[in-house]
Formats: sequence, C-alpha cells, structure tokens
Amino acid sequence: MATHETYKLDNTRTLAFHRVAANGDGVNLPGVVFLGGFKSDMTGTKAVFLEAWAREAGRGFLRFDYTGHGQSSGAFLDGSIGEWARDAQDAIEGLTEGPQILVGSSMGGWISLLMAQRIPDRIAGLVEIAAAPDFTEDSMWAGFDAEQRATLDDVGQVELPSEYSDEPYIITRKLIADGRDNLVLRTPLHLPFPSRFLQGTADEDVPVEVAHRLLSHATGPDIRLTLVKGSDHRFSGSDELALIRATLDEVTERIVQNGMS
Repeated sequence: MATHETYKLDNTRTLAFHRVAANGDGVNLPGVVFLGGFKSDMTGTKAVFLEAWAREAGRGFLRFDYTGHGQSSGAFLDGSIGEWARDAQDAIEGLTEGPQILVGSSMGGWISLLMAQRIPDRIAGLVEIAAAPDFTEDSMWAGFDAEQRATLDDVGQVELPSEYSDEPYIITRKLIADGRDNLVLRTPLHLPFPSRFLQGTADEDVPVEVAHRLLSHATGPDIRLTLVKGSDHRFSGSDELALIRATLDEVTERIVQNGMS
C-alpha cells in the first residue's frame, strides 16, 4: 500500500491521508470522502475498497485518519466528537475541491451529518453506513449504570468491553460532555441532497431503531433507508461492498439529474 501523505493543520494536529485525483469523466463528478468510525482508521476494508473503486471510476477520493486515530497525530483519549468533526471539516475544505459525497461509517455517519449542517455548500450527497448519530448520549451514557456514571464523574473515564479488540474502549468524561454539544437528533436536521442510509438488521452496535429514528428525524427531498437482513456492524462482506458501490452510483446519478455536480 502506498505511503500516506500528511496534512499539517497547526502545531498540534497532523492528519494522515490518502487521496486519489479525478480523471476522465470523473473530473466533472463530485468527489468522495470516506469518514471512518470510532477508534477505526483509514486502512479498513470499506475505505480501501472505495479507493480502488475511485481509481477504476476516475473519481476523486479522500480517506484520512482523525487525530488520535491511525497514523494521525494526537492521542485517542484526548479526542472528542467535536474535535474529530473539526478534523473532517479541515480535511474536506483543505484536501478536496468542489462538492463531495460523504460516505460515513458508524461514528463517521454522525460526523457527516455535522458536515451537512456546517458546510452544506461542499456536500453533494450522503451515504451513511450503520450511522451512529448521538451514540455517546443514546448508547454510551444511556447504557451506563449508576456506578459507571459515578466513576466517570470521579475518575474521568470508564472502560467498556470491545468486540473488535482485546483492549477495552476507554470512555472519557470529555467524550460524553462534548458529544452533548454536537447532537443532531434533537434539533432540525435538513439534508437537501440525495441521502442514503444503509443498515444491517443484525447490527448489535447500532440497532435498526437508530436508522429508523434518523430516517424519521431528517428532512429532505431525497432520503432513503435500505435494510440488509443479517448484515452486522462491519458491513464489509462482498455483497455489502457491492451495495455501497451501487449506492454511490445511484447517488451520483441523482446529483447529475438534479444539476448539482
């Protein structure tokens, strides 16, 4: 795999990224930005698959690591939703040109919704994969018992088991508090561009009810939810990757039809 590039933002933040330049017919189409999940990095199956798709299709593409993730600077425990959203905005504004289709996976789905609010002029469409908006409040905090909440208040962090690593998730008081400043399901959420939500029915990390709540809450002229029976949170099997690709093609077609590209 090619060595990543780095984008220095200030004296404390450096983002690692991979970028594909558009060519051929892809020059006139929106680029694609992949936004990864909580404690994930840009080397995951979906991110790498999408880069290969972009090269084949001639599409502009960007994948990157948030601060505290992967090869970017900083420590994971120092991060928060707001800071990772700032990383995403800086990456989109500094490393891409023109309108972009955001592909948000899990936490990246939440961050892509924040981008839709903050920089709507740069967003041409959304593809949400097991989107987890407001998960720090509705999943983590809501799931804590009295002892865990007291520990978070007194010690500043609690540990949660992870299905994806032998190491537990360490949830900080900062993460929970900052999450409350970035909730998207408590206030109006307008998505004026083609938006597609993909969700597996066997997802134990983000229940189907979250996808239904997002669909019900968001407003916009072209929003659809696709449920895949039996798919889990990873959503990275061959059939699921093919669905992501087909969904990107559909969103691109809708953008072209609407004259938004």
